[in-house]
Amino acid sequence: MDTMNTDGTTRQYGAAIALVSGVYSLLSATTGSGMMSSNSGLLMALLGVIVVVHGVVLLTPYASRLGNASGPLMIGYSLVMLLNQAVVGVTRSMNWGMSGGMGSGMNGGMGGGMSSGMGSTMTAGMGWDLGMVALAVLMLFSGVIMTNRRNDSAGM
Repeated sequence: MDTMNTDGTTRQYGAAIALVSGVYSLLSATTGSGMMSSNSGLLMALLGVIVVVHGVVLLTPYASRLGNASGPLMIGYSLVMLLNQAVVGVTRSMNWGMSGGMGSGMNGGMGGGMSSGMGSTMTAGMGWDLGMVALAVLMLFSGVIMTNRRNDSAGM
């Protein structure tokens, strides 16, 4: 009986993380600086819809139909989000440096921003959405926990 309650609680946490991550993904893709026009923005919008639907399903009796796939799906979503952020970061960093970014001349994209601190320059220059990265990491951990919970309860 305790396992059932733990599985239900784990599913609720997973649903909350999926809903927040999915909505954040949708909002950042649709309200970000022109993200919807890029392939990255379209990917994040589509992934946001899928993750929100998954989160809603986890709160319904249909969650049992997902079976053991829910945890691995969450892991997969998080890896796509993290990979997308890495691609966006590298792409924007390359574009930032080529266009002169905050500085000009030999300093490239990092020149003018160094006085404001490396963290803010890297965030602004690289195009990383640190909120998305944080939610993706949280979703990754949630997926691992959900997968491990399923494996632990299957052996009992």
